[in-house]
Amino acid sequence: MMHYQNPILRGFYPDPSICRVEDDYYLVTSTFEFSPGVPLFYSKNLVNWTQIGYCLDGESAVDLRSCHASGGIYAPTIRYHLGMFYMITTNVGGGGHLICHTADIRGEWSKPIYIGLPGIDPSLLFDGDKVYLSCTGEQEGRSGIFVCEIDPIKGTLLTEPTCVSFGCGGKCPEAPHIYHIGDYYYLMIAEGGTEYGHRETIMRGASPYGPYTPCPHNPILFHQERMDSNLHATGHADLVEDTNGNWWLVCLGIRQLPYVMLHHLGRETFLAPVAWQDGWPIVGNQGMIDYEMDAPLPMPAQATDWNYHDDFSGDMLNLRWSYVRNPEKSMYSLSNGKLHLNAADSLNEEKGSPAFVGIRQPEFKINAQAVLYNPNASNLFAGLSVYYNNDYHYDLCVQNENGQTLVFLRRRVHDMEVCGEIAAFTTDQPLKLGVQADEQSYQFAIETVDGERTLLGSGLTAGLCTEGTHTMTFTGVFIGMFSECGTAEFTSFDLAVDE
Repeated sequence: MMHYQNPILRGFYPDPSICRVEDDYYLVTSTFEFSPGVPLFYSKNLVNWTQIGYCLDGESAVDLRSCHASGGIYAPTIRYHLGMFYMITTNVGGGGHLICHTADIRGEWSKPIYIGLPGIDPSLLFDGDKVYLSCTGEQEGRSGIFVCEIDPIKGTLLTEPTCVSFGCGGKCPEAPHIYHIGDYYYLMIAEGGTEYGHRETIMRGASPYGPYTPCPHNPILFHQERMDSNLHATGHADLVEDTNGNWWLVCLGIRQLPYVMLHHLGRETFLAPVAWQDGWPIVGNQGMIDYEMDAPLPMPAQATDWNYHDDFSGDMLNLRWSYVRNPEKSMYSLSNGKLHLNAADSLNEEKGSPAFVGIRQPEFKINAQAVLYNPNASNLFAGLSVYYNNDYHYDLCVQNENGQTLVFLRRRVHDMEVCGEIAAFTTDQPLKLGVQADEQSYQFAIETVDGERTLLGSGLTAGLCTEGTHTMTFTGVFIGMFSECGTAEFTSFDLAVDE
């Protein structure tokens, strides 16, 4: 047995899907309105993951310009068959299911092909000379799981979709994956909605079309009734067998804030070992996952470093950076060790594409700092943002007015916007913009090159939590830099996890 820690991907990395090629493992997650779409990760041991690219990179890959908050790219599935990788997902509000492929997992993916089929959460099963697509749908007003055959290169449906299950009794049956294991086809789905009642169930049958018999100990993964942990909403899972014949499950879960039913880091990716008993899977510790686990990993795991530093010295932004919807290329550039952000839409714009780059907040307690090189630039309005979506963000703002640098905290929650007390500086030197976070709040401060530090204010963590938004949302907090007027130049960004 080897020891490892959950989550294996921290911060907003929901809806994981996994596949194996020999002793290499690949994993993808949802991105919703953020781009590039569908981050792609690589591992040898299932615990330590390295991002190697995106499946949907650039506006030509996917159009998110009309996507509302928490619309966009839902629930990808990654599969490998005969030298080719396939990724299938749904662009909600932007064309529906799409599929793409590549023979070079570290190279470019094909241009996505859209599939004329309603629903969300598509998956693929390669079985002999047939390929089956499963997804959600509706029949007679009920949500169910549908199956049909597909040409995965052309994206052409070869048979009519057939409803094979309405689930195992929970609401919102979704996220189907079908596996051919031994004599049975196993249909694993998420139920209960993606909130605190989220769970994973499984059933089996003699063909991909069933009929399916439910597992006698469903749900196989469920945390709602667990009172000794703040790990909840586990579900939306995928199975993989390692090279040693051991089975594993990746799933999403949330780390709830202490003592309140709120979360803001997003739905994260967790790993659990799977044992088989009487032809049915036993997940983790009798259907539950822990932060600290012992299991027979393919290779030993190391502690993952969640800290991040960027001095913008390269000619391309690091893969960890994300944009809101499709970025305009003219808004971003790198030169002479500086990131240049040219103003575009406001962070408040409902379907805008602001000049913003952010990385996912990986822990409750963090310190982040960005160095703004040109705070005295003419007509500048820029800064550091803790961003959930256009209606929920806290921004440390720097504004140049008549040669004077003004700094203040702007807080946007629901349809309310409040700006704090203004601090004035007369400086042509860089300013350090910082935020310190814990479970309760974000504290914002500014520091000059000579060490003068000014606290600008704070914002409650609860203001950026998923459960408090005015529409159903599925994302998590990003921390990054923005410009709403003028050109901002940043020379570094640091994020440190506070143990």
